[in-house]
Amino acid sequence: MAEYEITTAGTREMTKFLEWAADEQWNPGKLDHLPFHAADPHGFLLGRLDEEPVTSISAVRYGADFGFIGFYIARPRVRGQGYGIQAWQAAMKRLDGRNVGLDGVVDQQDNYRRSGFRTAWTHIRYAGTPAGEKPAQDITVVDAGSVPFGRLASYDRRFFPASRDAFLSLWVGVPGHTALVALRDGELSGFGVARPADSGVRVGPLYAASDDVALALLNGLSAAHQGAPVALDVPDVNVRAIRLMEHLGLEPTFECARMYTGDTPDIDMAGLFAATTIELG
Repeated sequence: MAEYEITTAGTREMTKFLEWAADEQWNPGKLDHLPFHAADPHGFLLGRLDEEPVTSISAVRYGADFGFIGFYIARPRVRGQGYGIQAWQAAMKRLDGRNVGLDGVVDQQDNYRRSGFRTAWTHIRYAGTPAGEKPAQDITVVDAGSVPFGRLASYDRRFFPASRDAFLSLWVGVPGHTALVALRDGELSGFGVARPADSGVRVGPLYAASDDVALALLNGLSAAHQGAPVALDVPDVNVRAIRLMEHLGLEPTFECARMYTGDTPDIDMAGLFAATTIELG
């Protein structure tokens, strides 16, 4: 009889998560496993069938009452055999009692609704090479490292339901990641990170007080990666963000629903131009 076992994945094993996500055309960042693991070292579950890895899922705890599900994958050869649902149950058990979020692909959203999730908004992935446009001259874009980390973490907390300092400190510091902030009149007005992915460059998060701040950050991030094609997961409820993507000539390529088991978190949606990731929120 086949033996199926679910264990916690370390950083080396988490490279499987990225490989499988790439196979699903999710286009993860090349070094995502490092900051992801830092977010919750016990939050990544790998399922093995007779010692062969066949399922993955993440169940990351943030603070005392929030969690996020991602990387829910069963390899094609074991689908429909119940192993994926066992991984799902293990992940949800780990997050019991919390408001749980996830980004659900279209063909799984009904299943998530049956598990108690409700749609808050849709993320639309816009991709392409942004059309060149000069930003406003009163915006200064500088390396995020020039801002005290506590100030950056406090700013991030406006757009995310919980503190995530361990994750954020690596997210801005992993080799190859570019982290920029925008200053206007000395005030922190925006923050963005770009990272190399299997295809082009992923941008997230992208926070901005206004369209022109978002444009300035996106220009800086694109330039830092030699104008490579970018991809951003943009919440459809931020109409200004959608219009900016269209104005820059980026094309919608993919969508998924941000869903929660509890109330939709009270975050600054007007300033959220792109999510950090669809795997960890």
